[in-house]
Amino acid sequence: MTDQAHIHETHPDIIKRLKRAEGHLRSVIAMIEAQRPCVDVAQQLHAVEKAICQAKKTLIQDHLDHCLEDAVGGLGSEQRRAIGEFKTITKYL
Repeated sequence: MTDQAHIHETHPDIIKRLKRAEGHLRSVIAMIEAQRPCVDVAQQLHAVEKAICQAKKTLIQDHLDHCLEDAVGGLGSEQRRAIGEFKTITKYL
């Protein structure tokens, strides 16, 4: 089973977010080359960072929701509760 076999519903959203970050990053480079004010550059860098962080968070949550569930299969209720808590706490990363 390869990663390519794991195309999930969230992947188009992740791609959209990363493309948005890519566009913001190009803007940052152009702004620095044009010697734009640091505040403007920082604002665009913040947008890049947020887009990438959200893409990462979505990818990790998707992996936990699908791939981890497939891997653990039929566990007892105590183990499932522990996995449920793990999935919940990762939302705060």
